[in-house]
Amino acid sequence: MDNLTSGSTFFLMGFTDIREIQILHAMLFLLIYLAALLGNLLIILVTTKDHCLHTPMYFFLKNLSFLDLGLISITVPKSITNSLMNYNTISFLGCVSQVFFFFSLATTEVALLTVMSYDRYVAICHPLRYDSIMSRGSCVRMAASSWLSGGLNAILHTASTFSTPTCGSPEVHQFFCDVPQLLSLACSPNTGEFVVIGLSLVFDFGCFVFIDISYIYIFSTVLRMPSREGRARVFSTCLPHLIVVTLFLSSGFFAYLHPLPKSPSLSDLLISVFYTVVPPTMNPLIYSLRNKDMKMALKKLRMTRVCQLS
Repeated sequence: MDNLTSGSTFFLMGFTDIREIQILHAMLFLLIYLAALLGNLLIILVTTKDHCLHTPMYFFLKNLSFLDLGLISITVPKSITNSLMNYNTISFLGCVSQVFFFFSLATTEVALLTVMSYDRYVAICHPLRYDSIMSRGSCVRMAASSWLSGGLNAILHTASTFSTPTCGSPEVHQFFCDVPQLLSLACSPNTGEFVVIGLSLVFDFGCFVFIDISYIYIFSTVLRMPSREGRARVFSTCLPHLIVVTLFLSSGFFAYLHPLPKSPSLSDLLISVFYTVVPPTMNPLIYSLRNKDMKMALKKLRMTRVCQLS
């Protein structure tokens, strides 16, 4: 059996080897990628240009859009290229880069979503103390801590995943270099990476519990609101956010906890889409199209652009 080194090449087996379905997959992923790109870039542009949106909520939202852009860009474009060109290879360093940036961005996103749920909790449950609790300095520290935790987790995962020699055929039955598939190629059990995965799952589960508790307090406060319109507005924003967070984390938990089947499974590929492609695409829809302030800011930006052109 061959020991794979830094000069080796992995084969991303993707969804299928049927040419027509490869083209269909590439077109579908391209449309999704362009939608995610447009939505997140719009959020970054609007929250930067409009001074009315220079608040803690939109500061975190801008960070989330940067994360979503990176998260979908490290996996989907490579998969699109491979499908269009019928070329399924990725270099060893390319695979290492995907693992590092995926864990860095995904872990940071989980931490940032937790911070955003706390921001909404303070805004709804303690509105009089909001400015003092969510000061600019506090927001910067929370965002920096989220990015730092993502970087640290990525270093641990990358170092431990590729510390064990890999033997046999370098076929990764995924559309990107995902750690469970890489671990199945190891010559011997990778105890270090299993420990790191366990720590990551504990961190993610802790964040998930914190988010759920925050929303329990939020919903209990909202139900006591006298205004039906106010209740409807909060629910229309919070419920989709909670659904996407749940989908993101639950699919990740399933992918990293269940044993890999002996033969490639389409369900594993579809589940990976839920934690790599769906959140970056859905978050802009939840936070912009369903948000009154974002709609007003987009109209203002469009009117300004029209005036400049005329």
